[in-house]
Amino acid sequence: MNYNVVRGTRDFLPEQMNKRNYIFKIIEKVYQLHGFSQIETPALENLSTLMGKYGEEGDRLIYKVLNSGNFIEKIDLNQDIDYKMLTNLISEKGLRYDLTVPFARFIVNNRNNITFPFKRYQIQPVWRADRPQKGRYREFYQCDADIIGSQSLLNEIELCEIIDDVFSLLGMKIELKINNRKILTAIAELIGKPDKIVDITIAIDKLDKIGYDKVIEELLERGLTNKDIERITPILNLIGSIDEKITALKNLFSDSQIGQKGISELEEVFQNIKLLNLNMDFEFDITLARGLNYYTGAIFEVKSKEVKIGSIVGGGRYDNLTGVFGMPDVSGVGISFGADRIYDCLEELSLFPEEISNSSTLMFVNFGKQEAKQCLQYAKKLRSKGIKTEIYPEEVKLQKQMKYANDKKIPYVALLGEKEINEGLIVLKDMISGEQTSLKIEELYNYITSRI
Repeated sequence: MNYNVVRGTRDFLPEQMNKRNYIFKIIEKVYQLHGFSQIETPALENLSTLMGKYGEEGDRLIYKVLNSGNFIEKIDLNQDIDYKMLTNLISEKGLRYDLTVPFARFIVNNRNNITFPFKRYQIQPVWRADRPQKGRYREFYQCDADIIGSQSLLNEIELCEIIDDVFSLLGMKIELKINNRKILTAIAELIGKPDKIVDITIAIDKLDKIGYDKVIEELLERGLTNKDIERITPILNLIGSIDEKITALKNLFSDSQIGQKGISELEEVFQNIKLLNLNMDFEFDITLARGLNYYTGAIFEVKSKEVKIGSIVGGGRYDNLTGVFGMPDVSGVGISFGADRIYDCLEELSLFPEEISNSSTLMFVNFGKQEAKQCLQYAKKLRSKGIKTEIYPEEVKLQKQMKYANDKKIPYVALLGEKEINEGLIVLKDMISGEQTSLKIEELYNYITSRI
């Protein structure tokens, strides 16, 4: 019988874990080079922490966890209860939807134990009750970096550099799209409906997924008029270079203070990115909204130029997130690498290095109890010097032991029989070339380390 995993989740074999860890190590290395410190937060958060931070659609995708014990006894089954009220009665906790909102809670709780501006990175799984499809999972890892307690746009620029550093090391060709939430707010102001900012951003954020006509339909359904659409259309269809788009918006938003502020921030970010001579392509995408209500400034999204998949990095500036937890006026900005989608891209593009492996470097063949005793001593010496070493546990046919080493892609096998023990030698077999060499233990260490 096959016991299936939950749709949208996966098991990972050792080879897959090696590849995932390769991604994590590169991201972690870059974060540390930029002075970020690692933290962790719990998988479970109180729903009071999570709900109301991601917009209506995001809230629906939060996995709610039933209260322990007999929660039914608290409910009057004769009462007419809608699902939202019922959820509140039977569930107080949920699995985190992302790492940013729990991070805001973390900052508020630990404000006296950290130094601001605080640069944190966090590599942990998150969960979303989404419909599984290619590149979209219900359980997946996010690799976040945030700078909180500073309003400087140098932080946005540094995050752009981090994105470029990571994908340069991974060998991927990408495009970074940038927008500013203030510009989206200015669009709502332009049509005289600032209260429709959330409806507008949710709709136009789907432009590359559902197409222009469907977006217009959704905007009309969300309460915009045909006249509103006529005013918005030229903005959504902006073409030209970054400078040309910005010039056009300066004219359109000449009377909008928040629009001008957003444009000014965008200009500064783009000007400084150009100074860094980054490898990646970047563009100003006015339709980029990313749907999350907590963004207030810059918005980032990265897509692969070679693989058709959703965004592989997202992020932005948030000025008010800690305020909902009682700590106002603390601005932050962050990005999140989607490790699972990056994995899929690297796999499709065959960009994982061939030598990725966490398997042993050397395996001692087991010829019997007496030989195994000597193998134990040699293996301990080699491990103390950093050589990944194992001993085959059973005394079975040599063919079976060699197959095990071959299947695990162990590059070297040590053969130690009675004759070798008496002579103080080890027969070392290179599993790739088939070459065999007789060496003393000290020579064996030098031989292997010179080849790995």
